[in-house]
Amino acid sequence: MDAWHPAVFQESARLNPLRQLVSQTAIYGLSSILGRFLNYLLVPLYTYIFSAGEYGVVSELYAYAGFFAVLLVFGLETGYFRFRQKAEFASEKVYASALSFVVVCNLLFLAAVLYWQQFLVDALRYPDHPEYLLCFAAILALDAITALPFARLRAENKAWRFAGIRMAEILITVALNLFFLLLCPKLLEQMPDSAISRIYDPDMGVGYIFLANLLASAAKVLLLLPQFRGVRFGFDIGILSPIARYSLPMVVIGFAGMVNEMLDRAILKIMLPYDLATNLKMLGIYGACYKLSILMSLFVQAFRYAGEPFFFAYAGRADAKKAYALVMRYFVIAGIFIFLLVTLFIDFFKYFIGEEFRAGLDVVPILLMANLCLGVYVNLSVWYKLSDRTGMGAWVSLVGAVLTVALNVWWIPFWGYVGSAWATLACYSFMVIVSWLLGQRYYPVAYPLARITAYLMLGLGLFLVQGYLRDRYQCSVWLSGTLGLAIYLIAVVWFDIRPLLRRSN
Repeated sequence: MDAWHPAVFQESARLNPLRQLVSQTAIYGLSSILGRFLNYLLVPLYTYIFSAGEYGVVSELYAYAGFFAVLLVFGLETGYFRFRQKAEFASEKVYASALSFVVVCNLLFLAAVLYWQQFLVDALRYPDHPEYLLCFAAILALDAITALPFARLRAENKAWRFAGIRMAEILITVALNLFFLLLCPKLLEQMPDSAISRIYDPDMGVGYIFLANLLASAAKVLLLLPQFRGVRFGFDIGILSPIARYSLPMVVIGFAGMVNEMLDRAILKIMLPYDLATNLKMLGIYGACYKLSILMSLFVQAFRYAGEPFFFAYAGRADAKKAYALVMRYFVIAGIFIFLLVTLFIDFFKYFIGEEFRAGLDVVPILLMANLCLGVYVNLSVWYKLSDRTGMGAWVSLVGAVLTVALNVWWIPFWGYVGSAWATLACYSFMVIVSWLLGQRYYPVAYPLARITAYLMLGLGLFLVQGYLRDRYQCSVWLSGTLGLAIYLIAVVWFDIRPLLRRSN
């Protein structure tokens, strides 16, 4: 039977596991796309209300938050997935020990931030806005504490509940942003002596973005309370110790991943060769243009939510490696489609950011391809997770992080934020190559490299051809974009969909 025939994934009395992965990715993806799209609509709001310099503050602080979001969970999400499957450990005790550890550590983190508050706001150069720091510390702690309850929902295949809570958080965030940034200023202008003047301070500015996030995170904790009930809080060292040994390298991997993903926005303010105000403006432009790669980021995130439990659950099956290869193949096909959708129709997507921010549109294709490489790396990471070589996976991420730091320090002074975009792509490309080489040694999977490379070259070729036609012949972007996307879809149907339809008949 052909290796790619759908029959290799069928079970006689149960739902096809690969179809289950697709359906759960769709649920996670639908909630992420709908929710994030609503949140994404806030980007035009921010970039039309605030200046590039003010938005630079938002980009910088959320970049720092990404690093702490990894550190404060301690990699225990992945550890929970791994150890709840082991017969020698009770699933409830694994969950209780991991959750208790995260709660205690985050309470200590909050106490430390309160104690060193003034020193930290001075170091960040925001001495007049300590509320920024306090909001972020509380957001990070609440998000870390809810990471394990969300992981439990994923492990128990409660995708709809997971998606519903995520959607609720996003809707609350959007509603509060609209309240603070649109409604309150208008009410204050019309009724300066009303109660609004006591709860709204125009000088807080972008701080209301952070306050809205904090209140939404608090609401999320309330919605997840059922996942806390019945948990016997306390540490079982016999359980926590092996989980920690497995999970702590995941912290290194996650932190290194944040270096790759967030370092550019965290250091642009320092590394750009201009004054502070100009640097913040450049950071704001880059941060806004980074948001235009949101569709690829959402796709990778949705896949990660559904893929991680799937990889662990499917690992013991005889056809597991064939399934992983097939997943990679269709992941790349979908990712290149997203790349083309955004880049070929960039003249539409650019209106999602204010005019001042459109000077950075050249980085969007680079960042889209970088995020696609990140998704490929997520697929490839199955080798160290299933072979229990998380330490080696940590080394790959560390080397990638060092490369990111070196390239940003080297390229930013010469090329500005464009250098940061290229550094991100170079790092993820390097990690893909190294991870594939190590995977072929420790957990070899026969990925369809020729087919993947062909689709990648087709996607890049269509993008470059459209750029040539637009610049040389002033060809309609809408016409050339539609034609390019149609060519890609025809190739996918001919080479991948048509053979599957034939075999099913």
